[in-house]
Amino acid sequence: MIYGIGTDILKIDRIQSALDRHGERFAARILGPEELVIYRRRLARNPQRGLLFLATRFAAKEAIAKALGLGIRMPMSWRAVQILKEPSGKPVPVPNGALAEWMAERHLRAQITVTDEAEYVAAFAVVEIIQLTTE
Repeated sequence: MIYGIGTDILKIDRIQSALDRHGERFAARILGPEELVIYRRRLARNPQRGLLFLATRFAAKEAIAKALGLGIRMPMSWRAVQILKEPSGKPVPVPNGALAEWMAERHLRAQITVTDEAEYVAAFAVVEIIQLTTE
């Protein structure tokens, strides 16, 4: 059963402006530890790929916050969920800490999709209630 849905569209220039003002501190505020490693690797190879990675993660976390009905307030924070990938490339939200506990108590699981174009990134999240089996 669906608990909530959320979407976010973001102009990439907005993320570039934040990076210009705050440098990597901005990325470190948004990204979890595994995401930060990926971001730095992509940024070193191609600055545009690093920027797109950061922008899609920002949008994905906004969409998840909306689907949870929390916004960016505890237990949801920028670093409370990482958007990682399965071997197939499918993005997977991985909550941690207080958010993971909050979601587990409510039997919630999030799904996310992200996309990027020349000027924008977008994300769509679905949070579902996991059906518990009784045996």
